[in-house]
Amino acid sequence: MLAPTPPKRLVDAQGRPYFLWDVELTLDEFVRRLAAAKGEKRAYLLAKLLRQAKPDDALSLVPLDEIAREWPSIHDRLGKERDFWAWLLARKGFDVRTDR
Repeated sequence: MLAPTPPKRLVDAQGRPYFLWDVELTLDEFVRRLAAAKGEKRAYLLAKLLRQAKPDDALSLVPLDEIAREWPSIHDRLGKERDFWAWLLARKGFDVRTDR
C-alpha cells in the first residue's frame, strides 16, 4: 500500500514539487515532460524523480513496470538510491541485470 505525500504538502505555492527543488517546474509540467520525453531526456527525468522523491511519490507518478522497462538506461544515474530501486524491482519479480 502506498502512502504518498498529501497534495497540499507535495507542491509549494507555485505548484513546484519538493523533489524538484533545483528547477523551476511545476508538477504538471514535470509530468508532461516525462510523458513526452524519449531516450536520454526521459532517462534523466525518470532518474531525477527516483533519486529525489520519496518512493511512494515516485510510484504514484510512474508505475513500477515502467521503471523496470527503463532500468537499463537509468540504473547508473540513481546514485545512492540505486540499491533501493534494484531491491524493490527484484522483490517484485523484475529483472535488474544491467547487461540485458
